[in-house]
Formats: sequence, C-alpha cells, structure tokens
Amino acid sequence: MKLLFLCTGNTCRSPMAKGIFEKLLKERGVSGIECSSAGLAAGRGQPASKNAALACREIGVDLSKYRSRPLSPGLLARTDLFAVMTELQARALQSVGVPKEKITVLGGGVPDPFGGDLSVYRGCRDALSDALRELLDKLCGKGDADGGNPDRSDGGKPS
Repeated sequence: MKLLFLCTGNTCRSPMAKGIFEKLLKERGVSGIECSSAGLAAGRGQPASKNAALACREIGVDLSKYRSRPLSPGLLARTDLFAVMTELQARALQSVGVPKEKITVLGGGVPDPFGGDLSVYRGCRDALSDALRELLDKLCGKGDADGGNPDRSDGGKPS
C-alpha cells in the first residue's frame, strides 16, 4: 500500500505525520505500507520547519533530511490512500478526481502549527500521534495475532 500524507506547505504537518507513522510501523513490526508526503501549495526542497523537527526529535523521529515537494499527477496516480489534515484538503483532492474512499482526514482535522512556538508544534505532534495510531489500527486491525501485517495473505484486514 502506498500512503501519502498531505498538508498545505509540506514543511510541518505532513512531514511530521510521515515520520511518526514510519516510527509506529517499525515499532509494531508492520511492513507493506510505503509512506510519503507532499503539499498542495508546497515548494520543492524546503526542510521541515525548525519547530516541527524539534518536536519530532523529542520522540525519536528525525526530520533533518526531509525536503518538501508539491503534489504531482504522478503522486496522485500511484497513491492508494491519502491522509490529509483538513476537510478542505480532502475536497481539493476530490476536485481533481480522487475518490472519497481513498481519503481520510486525520483525527477529524489537525490545525496548522505554522508560525507557532515549540509548544504549538508539540500539540500538533501529539494530535498527529493519536490520529496515526488510530489510522494504523484501522489499516491493520488492532490486536491481530501477527501484529497486523498487511503483507499477509488476507491483506492485513481483520477477519
């Protein structure tokens, strides 16, 4: 499965979400989910914001090598599931033909911390962490005997 985290500028929420989700995948021993991130209005090659990187470093997620990128037709075509931060972003994807079933709004919506101090980014990180645990449980089935590995023969779905 190819999962794309999408926000606006691709320097705060979506890189944080990608890093946190990859950490959760590793902790749970889940394979078969490939994560990436992009932004609806992102430039190319910008680092994660300083406070996003600091907030994530506190929980063992390294964003130092991260670089932003805009959403592209290629990403749209090869993504199985889009995890967005707002309903507005979900509607933007739908307006370019992405089926609603392929879009999930994390946590019912995650406010943009851009321009906030470190405490604002910590709050965003924590909200993302909670929403990402829920997403992983949904994708893999909470409490599966094999750890919810989507590579298994039944696709990792609970029976």
